[in-house]
Amino acid sequence: QVQLVESGGGLVQAGGSLRLSCAASGSSINAIAWYRQAPGKQRELVAFISAGGGVTNYADSVQGRFTISRDNAKNTVFLQMNSLKPEDTAVYYCNVPNPNRRLEWGQGTQVTVSS
Repeated sequence: QVQLVESGGGLVQAGGSLRLSCAASGSSINAIAWYRQAPGKQRELVAFISAGGGVTNYADSVQGRFTISRDNAKNTVFLQMNSLKPEDTAVYYCNVPNPNRRLEWGQGTQVTVSS
């Protein structure tokens, strides 16, 4: 069973940057997506990357500011977040995008952007 562990969150001022990591253990990972959930809101898809890294997609709200990438040798997926806004504040999670193969959600990593 693959386990995914998110890290890299923190407190940053608006306009700042953070780099999140999603480390997989137990098996190699294929396509992966980053999600986020803000207080009182539903979890939403932020970014997607294919198994080989050649295909990426982003939510409109983060397009041009966030970059998803992966290092398959390290079994890790990254989310580089630049020009952060207060509305990016949320707990960020990584998981398999296919809902039929979804793994148990981890604890996520908290991102807080102050204005």
